[in-house]
Amino acid sequence: MTLSDVDNAILNRALIAASHEMGAKLIRSAHSPIVREAQDCSAALTDPEGRVVAQAELTAIQLGSISQTLATCLALFPAHTLTPDDFLINNDPFNGGQHVQDIFLFSPIFYDAQLIGFSASVVHHIDVGGGAPGLNAEARDVFQEGLIFPPTKYSFDRDWSGGPLERMIAANVRLPESTIGDLNAQFAANLIGAKRLTVLAEQYGVPKLLAAMSGALDYSERRMRNAIAQLKDGTYSAQSEIEGATADIPTTVIRTQVKIEGDQIDITFDDTDAQLNTNLNCPYASTIAAAIACVKSVLTTDDVPFNDGIARAVRVSAPLGTVLNPRPPAAVRARLLASHRVFNSIMIALSEVCPDQVIAEGFDTTTPICLSHQGAAGYNIYLEILGGGYGAGVNNDGADGVDCPLSNCANIPIEALEMDYPFMRIENYALRAGSGGAGRRRGGHGFERSYRLLEDNVLFSTYTDRFNIQPRGLSGGAPGATCSIHVERASTQIEMTSRASCNLQKGDLLVVRTGGGAGYGNPDDRPDNLNETDRRLGLV
Repeated sequence: MTLSDVDNAILNRALIAASHEMGAKLIRSAHSPIVREAQDCSAALTDPEGRVVAQAELTAIQLGSISQTLATCLALFPAHTLTPDDFLINNDPFNGGQHVQDIFLFSPIFYDAQLIGFSASVVHHIDVGGGAPGLNAEARDVFQEGLIFPPTKYSFDRDWSGGPLERMIAANVRLPESTIGDLNAQFAANLIGAKRLTVLAEQYGVPKLLAAMSGALDYSERRMRNAIAQLKDGTYSAQSEIEGATADIPTTVIRTQVKIEGDQIDITFDDTDAQLNTNLNCPYASTIAAAIACVKSVLTTDDVPFNDGIARAVRVSAPLGTVLNPRPPAAVRARLLASHRVFNSIMIALSEVCPDQVIAEGFDTTTPICLSHQGAAGYNIYLEILGGGYGAGVNNDGADGVDCPLSNCANIPIEALEMDYPFMRIENYALRAGSGGAGRRRGGHGFERSYRLLEDNVLFSTYTDRFNIQPRGLSGGAPGATCSIHVERASTQIEMTSRASCNLQKGDLLVVRTGGGAGYGNPDDRPDNLNETDRRLGLV
């Protein structure tokens, strides 16, 4: 069916608006602060074949893999076998999922008994069981990281709302009220998506709606291919490193090849290091999502919708058994560290062919801070993802103190944090002056956050990166600062490693200093007015 330009514009904007409303519903309905405040969640709408046509602007790494996550469900439970009461669930890292904390829910949407699409939502759940509260930094296989939901179909009326699935989950997690509450928020978001899609089907008819979905995919593909076609053909290579895997393997190397041919990009990771006996492995779906997110951010503008049409022009492959496509039962909780290095290495490779469109490396490291306390009322688990400084671009300084590109989480306001977690308080939260790398455009600054413990026996866990390897500058820009974590106890200072787990006591001060982004261009060429602004703001 051929749509008029007016109908096509209205339907496409309505689909995007519906996905944004799903995201807002998910955040406002959630129970845990990591969703309702930090917004570690995502939502999307797909066509009947499971191809993402619209998505909320939330967590990039989750959004980029939704179609792969749904595809493994539909392979077992074909679309024609589904009913309006069914829902699909998946968090299996080796069957289209990412790490097990990200639980994907898919609801089929019907109009007049015809399947017209799926609503999809994903939330990072604070606790899904496993070997330690919140996160298990010492996990050596995926079974120690929490409950695994393979691609499965359930009935909402039979299995949820007090049914066997809900009761099974609640019995196997440390924060059942939070986990069940956040899953209910996902169902609420999916319901909003279904309502908005059925209204469009009623107003415009199913044929027009499906044509608009197909057109949205074709439009994004066309814009992406046009952007690729402007680049010089060739193969461009780069590599990035993750540090501190084990004492025997101090760094893990990701080797990237970006081949541009006409209007197609092929990204491969041949000769990337083998998977690890730690939680640093990156499931294949996360590798694909990180690669596509980088190419999209470099080559297109924000008016190009991020949907599955983009993926038609960008093919990604990684050898099985490597850190970017591990074999089960590899531990994968810290998969974003490798994902960020995928993002970095592709960015560096593209700097050879379009230097004015890329940015220098940022801190680009997930730093989850998990503090858990078990009292008379049970567990209380704080989990937050800390960011740092962005890399600078050709015409802009890097952003200061924000989450990394693939994560995109907000911070939890201190007031909300201290209300929910009375076993601690925040004593300092400030930018780290001078942590951004110098350049004609400087890198963004990292920040320091200090936690005073108000109770004994608080378990601290984290994993991070860039304790030793600085973010790299471009075109003469200086590297950004590294990060550090330490505990001040009485008159002593205890230095933490990049992967740490230990018990903290009342009175301890946990100090986290995140890294800065690298600079772009020769620092001697930086305009005097920008240097003066940095001095006035105390950032030098």
